[in-house]
Amino acid sequence: MEHNLEQIEQGLSLLHDGSQMETCRLFLGIELSFFTFRSDQLTLPHDALAHVLEINYCRAGRMGWKMENGNTVYLGPGNYSLHTMDVCANSVMTFPNNYYEGFALCVDLDLLSSDPPELLVGTGITGEFLHQKFCKSGILTSFAGNAQTESIFSGFYDQPDEFSLPCRKLKALELLLYLGKCSVSANEHLADYQADQVEIIRNIHEQLTRHMEQHFTIESLAKQYLINPTTLKTVFKAVYGNSIAAHTREHRMERAASLLLETNDSISQIAQAVGYGNQSKFTAAFKEYFQVLPTEYRRQHRG
Repeated sequence: MEHNLEQIEQGLSLLHDGSQMETCRLFLGIELSFFTFRSDQLTLPHDALAHVLEINYCRAGRMGWKMENGNTVYLGPGNYSLHTMDVCANSVMTFPNNYYEGFALCVDLDLLSSDPPELLVGTGITGEFLHQKFCKSGILTSFAGNAQTESIFSGFYDQPDEFSLPCRKLKALELLLYLGKCSVSANEHLADYQADQVEIIRNIHEQLTRHMEQHFTIESLAKQYLINPTTLKTVFKAVYGNSIAAHTREHRMERAASLLLETNDSISQIAQAVGYGNQSKFTAAFKEYFQVLPTEYRRQHRG
């Protein structure tokens, strides 16, 4: 497992986009790696290890994981997934919002069975048990987070330095105990989406962000791309994390902020460029988003 983590670290070292990885050993055969990715996609080849369980937790951003059947599962904040490291050996991870932050807990299932941490002895949580419960189908299994899992996952972060390693050890054991007793019913799994659906949504996203001066309705987009309107809304939110309206508004405001700093265009011109025919509506929307008027934003950030 250490060799695989070294492979991944070497792959990250070749990137120049600010991506980072920090790894620490918690127990024999149990290692924790924190990731920050600033990219649209990433491939990190490593050895295919069927005896190593990888638990991924998304803290911020979004990550899409393409599975062998061609479908993609998306993890958003609070979501988590489990799979053995033969499933992801040459997989492509996509980051729809160009950012992802989270961690991976890698567990050597053979060592967990033969030499478990003391607190797990007698619980029945062995490597064979976890493999049978989550990985017997040989695919990635993903779950929506809940209050209990968030309480566990959040404890891996923001601890005083002197308490950091002990807290992470305790939280790793708490996570394994939770997995040992939690339900794995199908209705708790995250949905996966077909490759052609994801491709359509990506094309729609590109159209929306390239032509922010225009307005597109759900109905017109559905007709243009031959997709059911409900499916369009559902898959868009799965991929990008929010509704089309909210996502488009976010991009419009970020683009408006850039134009305020990079050009001398008037507020009216910028409003038109990001799809607001009415300057007062644009000003109100900008203030709601940035908590400051456009003219004041320009003055503050341009000195």
